[in-house]
Amino acid sequence: MSNGNGVTATLSQAADNVKETAANIGTAVMQRADAAVQTVRETADTARKAAKKAVKTAKKKLATASAKAKKEAAALKRQATSARKKAAKKVKAARKAGKTAVAKAKGTAKRKVAKKATKAKKAVAKKTAKKATKKTAAKKAATKRTATRKAAVRKAVKKSAATTAKKAPARKAAAKKAVKRPAKKVAKKAARK
Repeated sequence: MSNGNGVTATLSQAADNVKETAANIGTAVMQRADAAVQTVRETADTARKAAKKAVKTAKKKLATASAKAKKEAAALKRQATSARKKAAKKVKAARKAGKTAVAKAKGTAKRKVAKKATKAKKAVAKKTAKKATKKTAAKKAATKRTATRKAAVRKAVKKSAATTAKKAPARKAAAKKAVKRPAKKVAKKAARK
């Protein structure tokens, strides 16, 4: 009988050992899972921070670029207005000089002064016309680009609509043929019998 008690004791001890190892394995698995979750959270936090930084830097760069562009546009406007004022002053000075010369001289002197005044006007007009044409050319180029982009988009939409419209009747016809074929086969088999 003592032999039986020893077997039960060893069996119960083995069961206890199995329980302990299972508990140890369970806690180890839980600890590893917790560690994995923690690392995932940390990497997600670092990714969020990096994304926020990237967005902030991009916004800053855009702000600085827009500020520079505004400054350049303002400088160009100032230059254009100063050039216009200078041209107007030159025209006025030329007119005054022409008037005084015409008043002093007679005959041919009058003609020479008039020619000089008209040349000065033409030169000023050419300068202002060149500046105006440059500005209008830039505006036209921008409008042409947008128009070509819009036209390309419209063509693509029309093509896709046309292809889908062509495919739809073809699919319907194929479905009708598929439905008609079995009916014909059944009729032929019945006629043979």
